[in-house]
Amino acid sequence: MPSCPRPLRSWIPAGALTLGQQHRPEDGNLIKHYLLASDFDQTLSFNDSGLVLSELLGISGFEERSSGLARIHLVQQGAELAYLLLHDPEYRRVRREHLWEVGKRIRVKQNLRLLQPLLDDLQGHRFTFYVISAAPEEVIQSALEGLVPAGHIYGTRFRYDPSLGEIQSITRVPAGYGKVAVLEELRAKLGVSPDRVVYVGDGSSDIHVMLHVNRLDGLTIAVSQHKFLTPIARRTVLGDDALSMVVPILEEIAGWDAARIRALFESHGLVVQEWAKTRTDSLVIRDPGIAPPAVA
Repeated sequence: MPSCPRPLRSWIPAGALTLGQQHRPEDGNLIKHYLLASDFDQTLSFNDSGLVLSELLGISGFEERSSGLARIHLVQQGAELAYLLLHDPEYRRVRREHLWEVGKRIRVKQNLRLLQPLLDDLQGHRFTFYVISAAPEEVIQSALEGLVPAGHIYGTRFRYDPSLGEIQSITRVPAGYGKVAVLEELRAKLGVSPDRVVYVGDGSSDIHVMLHVNRLDGLTIAVSQHKFLTPIARRTVLGDDALSMVVPILEEIAGWDAARIRALFESHGLVVQEWAKTRTDSLVIRDPGIAPPAVA
């Protein structure tokens, strides 16, 4: 009698393959689960948390202090505010209630409340949305209260002195590579495969995580024309509406065309008024005999 073939699983080395769970609805079709993560400052909002906090406290020179820290690379890019809150004498008076008040003063991009309902309309796809930002966690939770669950927000977390209420130490800063660490923690928690990660950001603090997501064959979306980020991101979309980020997702992941995308927006009471697809080449051309201008 011929021997029975060995089960397939016996040919897979232990630890070589990890499969995430996929939900199978009643119709029998598998639903692809995606992790959608986004930065906060100037990605979901129009403001910089540090500037709003400085205005609240009447402190001047925030941009100069922040750019000075960035210039000497003392901290991960994006963690400048966290450093100032812990070490700068003028910012040492910040308490938890100040950070919560800052969140209430930040202007969030419109229609963010429709992001999850709109994504839920993509049959065969499920998106779990998280915010990963170096902004103080209290600021983000306050600004996004009622829009994003607090448990889906990962910001800079502080430990406070129980008697004085002042910031005592920092327990987590999702800036630079710190964003990669949080993203991988969430991916493992959700059981999402590497190529089903979408990250949305706007600035230099998002470079590390976008390079990481690109390496995983995920989708990276820039929402600004940052000179270092835009060449890295696989898609760039500009707009004042939080739902602008959905367009590359619908095109790249769901494979939808413009007509179907417009119809989806209209089903939620929205109209895509302007949609200009452009490709921009930026060049500097000079005479080789003339020295380039000095960089300030």
